[in-house]
Formats: sequence, C-alpha cells, structure tokens
Amino acid sequence: MKTNLADWLCRRVRCALWLLACALIPMSAVAGVAGVSAPVVVIPLKGAIGPASADFFVRSLARAADEHAQLAVLELDTPGGLDLSMRSIIQAILASPVPVAAFIAPSGARAASAGTYITYASHIAAMAPGTNLGAASPVQLGMGGPEREPSGAKPASGARAEPAEQSTETRKQMQDAAAYIRGLAQLRGRNVQWAERAVREAVALSATEALEQKVIDMTANDVPDLLAKLDGRHVKTASGDHVLATKQAPLVVLQPDWRSRFLATITDPSVALILMMIGMYGLFFEFANPGMVLPGVAGAICLLVGLFALQLLPISFVGLGLILLGMGFLVAEMFLPTFGSLGIGGIIAFAIGALMLIDTDVPGFGIPVGLVVGLALFTALFVFTVSGVALRARKRPVVSGGEAMLGSIGVMLTSEGASADAANGWARVQGERWRVRSTSPDALPGEGARVRVISRHGLTLTVEPLQGEREPGHS
Repeated sequence: MKTNLADWLCRRVRCALWLLACALIPMSAVAGVAGVSAPVVVIPLKGAIGPASADFFVRSLARAADEHAQLAVLELDTPGGLDLSMRSIIQAILASPVPVAAFIAPSGARAASAGTYITYASHIAAMAPGTNLGAASPVQLGMGGPEREPSGAKPASGARAEPAEQSTETRKQMQDAAAYIRGLAQLRGRNVQWAERAVREAVALSATEALEQKVIDMTANDVPDLLAKLDGRHVKTASGDHVLATKQAPLVVLQPDWRSRFLATITDPSVALILMMIGMYGLFFEFANPGMVLPGVAGAICLLVGLFALQLLPISFVGLGLILLGMGFLVAEMFLPTFGSLGIGGIIAFAIGALMLIDTDVPGFGIPVGLVVGLALFTALFVFTVSGVALRARKRPVVSGGEAMLGSIGVMLTSEGASADAANGWARVQGERWRVRSTSPDALPGEGARVRVISRHGLTLTVEPLQGEREPGHS
C-alpha cells in the first residue's frame, strides 16, 4: 500500500514538473526575442549620384522597411549628382517609415551639391571628423543654365550683358533650388540661413563648423560610434514616432546587386556613347552585307541599351542629332563623289555632337575628349572600310542568273545558214545547247569554232567568233 502511494505521488510530481516546463519555455522564448533589438541597415552611397545610385537607395530603403529595421544609415561620400536622381532619393526618405540617418563618412569624405540636400532631408544628420558639405548651387546639381554671378557683381567695362532669357532661366533655377532646401531645413529644424547660402553662394562647412551652426545633429567617428550616440533618441517619421535602441543592434550592410551594378555601368556617359556607336556599327555592317545576322542582332541590342541609358541622363538632343548627322555624312561619302567633303564634315559633326551630348557639368558625367577623338577616328575608318568592301563586292562579275551568260565562251555545233540581216545556228554554252545568232551574215563560224556571248534575248544568244580558235578535236 505504501509502495502504491509513493508511486502515485511520484507520477503526480513528474506531471506537475512537465506542465511547468511547458509553460516556462514559451515565456523564455518571448523574453529572448524581446531582448534582441531590430536591425540597423547601412546603405553606402559613394560617387556621383545618378539613376543607378538612386535606384539602389530606393530599393534598399524599401528592403529595410520590409525587414522592420529600426534605422537606415546612409553612408554618404559624393561630389554631387543629377537633380532628378537626388529628388528621387529625397522623396523616398520623406515617405520612409524607417528613420534615415545621413552619415558623411569616412574621414575625408564629402557631401557636396546633391549630397547637401540629401543630408538636410534625412531625419538625422551626422558627419565624421575631416569631412565637409555644401556647395549646393543649381550649376553643381546639373540643372543646366549658365553660372550665376555673385550677388551684387557688375559686368566688367565693355563686357557683353547676359541675355534676358538666360538670366531669367538662371533666376528661376536658383529660386527653385533655394526654396527646396529651405523647406527641407524647416522640416528638420536645421539652419535655414546657411542652407540658402549653400545654394546662392556655394559655401561649404567642415564637420565642426556644421555642428556649431546646427546644420547637422552630431559628429561620430564611425557607424558603431554613431549608433551608440543615437541610442534612446526619439525620431518622427511618416509612420509616427520611434525610439531608437541602437546600442547593441545588429548591423546589416547592403551592397549593390547585379542590377545596380549593370545600371551604373551603362549609365556612365562614356559607356552609353560606346554602346550606341557599337549598335550603329553592327547595323551598318548588316545593311552593307545582308545575311550575316550576328552583327545586326548584336547591333540592335547595343543600340537599344545605349538609348535606354541615354534617356536616363541629361542629354542634349542637338548633340545626339549631330552624331547621327555625322554618321549619315560618312556613309554618303562612299556613294557620292564629294572628294572627302562629306567624310570630313561627318567626322567634325560626330566629334562636336559627342562633346555636346551630356548637358551637365556635374563631376562624373562628362565624356573625355580623348574618347571622342578615338571614336571619331575609328568610326571614319570603320565606315570607309566596310563601305569599300561592299562596293568591291558589287563590282564583281555576276556568277548566277541570265547575266552570267554574258562573256561566256561556247562551241558552235551547227550553222543553219544566214538571212539578209543575221546568221543562225546552235552552240554549246556552259554545257547547254543554245540557239545562237550573229548580227553579221558572214560572222557566224562553222562547226567546232569558239564563240563569245555578247547578249541574250530570251532563249537566243547573240555571239561573235573568236578569231583563230577552234575546239580541240575539230579541224
């Protein structure tokens, strides 16, 4: 009896312990999950800001939102970029549910021109020691137009006044850029006066000066130092208020994928120009030598990719038109007796068009003069070579069809006599029996004589004798 009671108590104790363990395991799992901070995403953005970098940042910020990141750190090092690409990045930041911290780093980096606007638009602005930002005038942004004279400057004696239309366009761009950065500064509570000076006077600041003038929120040595200083900070985004817990947060560094690298490669102005020229070379070679297929296929692909890249860039349509006009002149030189006038004009038009193609002075978006000269010379050599080969092919003797009979040598088989104006007979020409005639009654030779075909009329050949020549075996 005592043994049964002891067994019963043991079973009850084991059952209670098992139930307690089942209750405690989920609680410990929840506690473990709660103790892990949400990740911090680092998005490096280096070099000139263009369509590729804007696409990479927008997709990376969307990924950070999908992964419920608590902060996205935009690590900036840029000399500036294109206005449309900059505005795409800023629109993504303003609409992001994830706070964005613009961090100008590492030491020696800069956020000039478009980088200044992006820094002002970010929820948090920080700089590493030895960095700078500023110089945000519309000229550096690639908005086009002439450079604006400093405020109060007067034209030198004898200098030509700037056209009214040009001056008005410049003022519009300046006012638009100033209003844009002023609105960003007011939104983030940063120095509005200095923001306007950065646009109108192209001034710049170091990290220490920017912190003193409340252009940025803090300085940090690196990303871990920045996260330690941001721990516990309140940030307001499009989705509401956030409290950052970044001190022990895991870091996720995003790198450009194949799509971003491919887009960055083809949107380089030099690469886009080369792709377009390869496309023209391929199509020209295919049209000059129909049936080769591969040059035409490769040329069409390269031309479409090159034109896709150019439509993402600020191009001058006058420059593009000059390039096409130059190619047309080079092709026409092969068929018109202009003694080199069209060829030389085509090279000049192509070179000028290539230099004018990219309509911006933003660093990183120019086409080297050496590349333009090299492409112009190669284009002239290519067109002259391919056109010369095509013309020589057209001048070769015909080897098939009715025209191939002209000039052929035949052997007389029979002569049927002569009429008042011609002599008729039969001859073997190219292994076939043909009816032949001669315009002279005395000109048609006898059997075995060799004749040359001079014309064809339906199934009758007009021939002339070869003097002193007979087919072997005939006397």
